[in-house]
Amino acid sequence: MQMLMNMLHVDSVVELWWVVFGLAAQLMFTARFLLQWIASERAKDSVMPVAFWYFSLIGGVMLLAYALYRRDPVFILGQALGVFIYARNLWLIYAKRRAQPTPSE
Repeated sequence: MQMLMNMLHVDSVVELWWVVFGLAAQLMFTARFLLQWIASERAKDSVMPVAFWYFSLIGGVMLLAYALYRRDPVFILGQALGVFIYARNLWLIYAKRRAQPTPSE
């Protein structure tokens, strides 16, 4: 365990878990690009699946939590703005779906 802590430059188990959390957040955030790439390849067109925005939002919130813990103002500002944008995109997607008539109408 100590070797891992030294490798990750952490001094406590709490710090270690925050770094693990931050890495998981970054993986979640990266998964959105893989998802978008796969969806585009399948469609033979550039597409943005709704899941892209969910991965963005979840990864962004996780990275924001990590940035807040680290007290990094640059990281906090960047992630906070991103989280707002991802949430807004999901809001717009669902507002558009609600406004569209259902097939039975």
